[in-house]
Amino acid sequence: MLEEQLARFGFERPSGPGKSTRGWIHRELGMGFEVVSDTLLGGLADRAMVRVLELGDDGAVAIIAPEDIIADRMGQYASGSAPEMLGQARALYALCEGLDLAYMERRISEETAGSHGLQDLANEA
Repeated sequence: MLEEQLARFGFERPSGPGKSTRGWIHRELGMGFEVVSDTLLGGLADRAMVRVLELGDDGAVAIIAPEDIIADRMGQYASGSAPEMLGQARALYALCEGLDLAYMERRISEETAGSHGLQDLANEA
């Protein structure tokens, strides 16, 4: 049902070698996202940090905290498999206001096995 509606509104799944099949993109809007239904970030994310947006008759959408998105990107970066994720984490960090820095420090440490922290989000000069 959700996937049908996403397609109806112009979102598509990238396909082909090297493309994630979990993500959805809208080429015209220049945005993309992933729909997940399994355990939230391996059970490490605090469910109280999830924001639920009520969409009236269309239901509701749950959005994970930016702190968890940043920590997830840092984990991917720290794994060595996705060096570009550091840039994504830094960009999101720069865009967000009012972040729970103590929570984010803990989540980054969990995602990177203690190898990274908030100090790694400062853009290099």
